[in-house]
Amino acid sequence: MPSRAPLPSLLLFLLLGSARASGAESSSHLPAPKNVKVYSYNFRSSLRWSPVKVDRGLVLYTVHFKTGALNQWDEMNCTRIAQTECSFPWSLKERPWTFFLRVRAELGQVTSEWVETDPFVAEQSTTIGPPTVNGVTEGPHSLLISVTPPFRSGAGDLIQYHVSYWENATSTTKKETETSNTLFEIRNLKELTLYCFSIQIELIHSESQLLGEPSVPECRRTTISEGTMAGYIVLIFVVVLVFLNLVTVGLLFLWRHHKRIKYWSQPPLKIPSHFEEYLKDPSTPDLEVLDTYTEDDPQVFLSVVVCEEGSQACASGPAGQAHSPSTHRDSKVT
Repeated sequence: MPSRAPLPSLLLFLLLGSARASGAESSSHLPAPKNVKVYSYNFRSSLRWSPVKVDRGLVLYTVHFKTGALNQWDEMNCTRIAQTECSFPWSLKERPWTFFLRVRAELGQVTSEWVETDPFVAEQSTTIGPPTVNGVTEGPHSLLISVTPPFRSGAGDLIQYHVSYWENATSTTKKETETSNTLFEIRNLKELTLYCFSIQIELIHSESQLLGEPSVPECRRTTISEGTMAGYIVLIFVVVLVFLNLVTVGLLFLWRHHKRIKYWSQPPLKIPSHFEEYLKDPSTPDLEVLDTYTEDDPQVFLSVVVCEEGSQACASGPAGQAHSPSTHRDSKVT
């Protein structure tokens, strides 16, 4: 009678076989890409995802697409690529179309599961950037601005430009205007004033509207008008004329009153203090005279004559003094 394998050994063999089978099945698959998303800026779209990390080999990726009208997956010129981004070809540039995309990782014969995206419609999901400002022409009361949209407009597109402008001051209020022209004018501005502006695009379709990103503010100063310039010239001329008249009047005044001005500007004459004391009190001792000459040289002395106004002594002047000796030896001042 043949021996039978014990029941615990049989169970162990079955468990090992199932573990090997499950291990072989798990090794035949790669982790699926994560963070799969469509990025679109100014209708230039691409599919991006996070890289799949493995211990061995180089992981490649394959991308497929299908439209909402045809439920059939097709290749997208991104088959077995090493990059983690796949740009849309020109065949997928139709803005109103609905697209579905999927991507998977591949390592040799081993592949991951497909990861599909949500429906993507470019004219509803793209991000519109700011317009390009080609030039600004400053006027006394306006700014003439030329812009270009950041994308090529298609049939049926209605592009509206939202313009915000304000004075470049500490506290100001923004004003807004709208236009559909690429060459427009901001009017009713002040002369010689610095204005800043920002432009934002709005793309209008029959079923949707997209508001783009505002542009970086740019600042321009308005010019001066011809009338204001003429007024400044007249004002400067009048100021210069008044200044010249004032200078002329001042010079005439100085010429007419130069003697009086000279008298006012000179310090008053004053008798020396020792003479003033002597005149106030004639009984004071005589003034001492310093002898600066040698004994053989004649000495010169000064005689001070005190007289009242109108007296004959004062009237005689130098003639009366001619008879009195002015120089003699060993005499004193009287």
